[in-house]
Amino acid sequence: MAAEIKNEKGMVQISNTVIAKLAGYAATQCYGVVGMATRSSKDGIARLLKKESMDRGIKVRVNENIIDITLYVIMEYGVNIGTVGGIIKESVKYQVEEMTGLEVGCVTVNVESIRVH
Repeated sequence: MAAEIKNEKGMVQISNTVIAKLAGYAATQCYGVVGMATRSSKDGIARLLKKESMDRGIKVRVNENIIDITLYVIMEYGVNIGTVGGIIKESVKYQVEEMTGLEVGCVTVNVESIRVH
């Protein structure tokens, strides 16, 4: 279901893919985040997604124009996972709310892997 913004001039629909791309961009700009991840169903290994397909590592659910976002990330070795996770949550919430004008209810960050540079 897409998010909808209605006013006296008409309606704007924002697809879940667009919201996922906004969230992915905001998350990958945070210090300590290598990129978005997806798990292979056959071997269970997390894989780093390219920038063009980073929205595959994000799940967006819209319920009555409140957005819930679940992110699957790969972090850099040596960072404090809890601190970086908190920064990701705040950054994604702020960026998505600013760009869409809609409320973000919940941001969940799942760390799928750690990468050594």
